[in-house]
Amino acid sequence: MSVSDAEQAALIEAVRTVAKAEITPRFRALSSDEVDQKSGVEDLVTVADKRAEVAITAAVRDILPGTRVVGEEAVAVDASLLSDVGKPGRTVIIDPIDGTWNFANGIATFGVILAVVEDGETVMGLLYDPVWDDWVVARKGEGAWFSAPGKAPRRLRVSTPSGDLEDAFGFIGLYLFDKPGQVLLCETMSRFRRTANLRCSCHEYRMIVDGKADFMLTGMLNSWDHAAGVLAFREAGGVARLLDGPEYAPSMTHGRLLIAATEELWAELAGLWAGLK
Repeated sequence: MSVSDAEQAALIEAVRTVAKAEITPRFRALSSDEVDQKSGVEDLVTVADKRAEVAITAAVRDILPGTRVVGEEAVAVDASLLSDVGKPGRTVIIDPIDGTWNFANGIATFGVILAVVEDGETVMGLLYDPVWDDWVVARKGEGAWFSAPGKAPRRLRVSTPSGDLEDAFGFIGLYLFDKPGQVLLCETMSRFRRTANLRCSCHEYRMIVDGKADFMLTGMLNSWDHAAGVLAFREAGGVARLLDGPEYAPSMTHGRLLIAATEELWAELAGLWAGLK
């Protein structure tokens, strides 16, 4: 079982169609009663998230009959759905709007993420930007590619770090760590050229897959945030493991994920942050 060219094209077109119908018309047009909190003030969900997930789920079931679907908003209602990710067979993971806080606050850094997982392994990943209608797509063993309507696909490669941490730029989700972890991370940030956080895994992965950043460290393993991006990053030549060593898999739910452009950079960063819990 694998994702065919026709199935991949259909999935991409479905995401584009849903985004045009349910997401972009609501950007900077949400009323207060169309935005709700989930776990807190930083964790938002909008009517666009909900409607887009329903529509993409329906399209996936039409394109890939019999496939299990795990959507972020469905998991918020029924957390047991997460167990489907590691089961034998095919599961599609959907983040209908990654970067909902940005979306709800009028910041144009958000995206749609879709990953196809077979027997617990990601075999296709899509990182779609509804604002510019372009995307990064990867299939296992076939590389990572940037595509846009009317343009030839461009193969993506990770950066080639100099080997000096002072030249490195990366993404750190500081708020995802406990207070002692935040202190440790803050003590190391001066070692790098720059660190940032976009509040949007979709665009952080798009940048790092395209060689615009060198590393990423995150403290949460939501599969809708990482399954597609890690596949694309690996297909572009990068390294993705938990901070304590195991290779990342989409069924993982706990741990610290560290991705880096080279083995050498990964090892240096893992040593620098060995004290993180």
